[in-house]
Amino acid sequence: MDYAPTTVPATVAKILCCQCGVTMEPNPANMCVSCLRIHVDITQDIPKQGTLQFCRNCERYLQPPFEWISCALESKELLGLCLRKLKALSKVKLVDAGFIWTEPHSKRIKVKLTVHGEVMSGMTLQQVFVVEFTVANQMCDDCHRSEAQDYWRALVQVRQKSDNKKTFYYLEQLMLKHKAHQNTLSIKPESNGLDFFYSTESQARKLVDFMSAVLPCRYQHSKKLLSHDIHSNTYNYKFTYSMEIVPVMKDSVVCLSKKISQQLGGISPLCIVYRVTNSIKLIDPSTAQLAEVSSSAYWRDSFQSIFKSKQLTEYTVMDIEPIMEKDRVQFPGQGQLSYKHMLADVWVVRSCDLGLTTDTIHCRSHLGHLLKPMDSVLGYAIADSNVNDSNFDKLPKTSLPDVILIKKNYPDRARHRKRTWKLKRMTTDTEINFESDNNDMDEFMDDLEEDKDLRQNINIYKNPDVNVESAVEDDDDDGAPHISLEEMMEDLCIYEDDVMEVYE
Repeated sequence: MDYAPTTVPATVAKILCCQCGVTMEPNPANMCVSCLRIHVDITQDIPKQGTLQFCRNCERYLQPPFEWISCALESKELLGLCLRKLKALSKVKLVDAGFIWTEPHSKRIKVKLTVHGEVMSGMTLQQVFVVEFTVANQMCDDCHRSEAQDYWRALVQVRQKSDNKKTFYYLEQLMLKHKAHQNTLSIKPESNGLDFFYSTESQARKLVDFMSAVLPCRYQHSKKLLSHDIHSNTYNYKFTYSMEIVPVMKDSVVCLSKKISQQLGGISPLCIVYRVTNSIKLIDPSTAQLAEVSSSAYWRDSFQSIFKSKQLTEYTVMDIEPIMEKDRVQFPGQGQLSYKHMLADVWVVRSCDLGLTTDTIHCRSHLGHLLKPMDSVLGYAIADSNVNDSNFDKLPKTSLPDVILIKKNYPDRARHRKRTWKLKRMTTDTEINFESDNNDMDEFMDDLEEDKDLRQNINIYKNPDVNVESAVEDDDDDGAPHISLEEMMEDLCIYEDDVMEVYE
């Protein structure tokens, strides 16, 4: 009779713990888990408390040594920052880490950690512990510079000798589009311009290069010694850049010297400034000839505005006679002609004298494509003005026009009734505000509507308070220039938890 072999299960010998006498499986330490945790602590070198520096102004945390980062509560960025604070954490193996909920206003952040460590002849022990961080308030360097009055290292002084601030509003829009104001500590309006404060010279130099590329200007550089360390041979300076923008403005009249007139293709000395971007663009109202003066050419032989927009007079068109292309007088060496404009003989009367006199004033204008009888137009009364300019005094009085027409005048009712677009402005602490800018901003927005080429460099946004589609159709009936719907941009809107935030 055969018997099937039987398997005897192997038994593991039990031993007693050398500390408490509990029966357990043998291990190199001859201790149970409870006694092992009492006598051995793998987290003894890891601090159980820490401090996080937090800036209340910008809501950022300090990442040693000098970097400030933005972290949301219970985010992975904040968890990484807390773990980097624990210097001895590299001695053990991190298995798990997470936050323990605390009151957001308690200034306490608790992190629960699970680690593995090797103890006593290769034994691996797992331990769970909590590290508590205290949030301490500390102002970051950027906020400290913005709060302190004299804590800056570079200053850019932008000045323009003009009573109109349209150039600075144009500069503001360019800075917003190209984000040239991000590193600015503060912007302080002055009587003739703006002051930009920076923490380093390189940031100020970037603004100087940016303005030199978008506006005709020149600058001077200076520095002031604050301190000198003779042992390390280090110097502490404050740098100042003084920038001057050309004093001529759009819609002003300039009188060129004979030398400049010949260099620009024999253009007439009396010219209208019809646009100022990175150069000065001129047009002769009697021939529609164009000329462009660069920044360097202007400062070599500068000229001034003899008539400014504050001196504009309103006229009413009584009659107009267009001049055909074949009837234009061609001069030897004449430069480029503008085919966007049409020459015309115009007879006008002052709007204030309309109905009181039958005498009309004749002038030649480049606005023949816009004007028709009984239109309102703005111009300068050359014959009735007293001009103090050496180049103007050299001109023969018989060749001077009585009136120079600048632009067509649209009723304020038609223009400002439904403005379907808007412009972004800088933040409240760096907003460009002037004491006497009641009409300058409106004039700047009027220029954007009239000049399509000018607004190509500016971001224009839809006005959410106005129905854009219906308002544009109404503007077509008024005849006033307007910005089409295709040229407008949408604001960035973020929807979260049924709350809309609009970033402007």
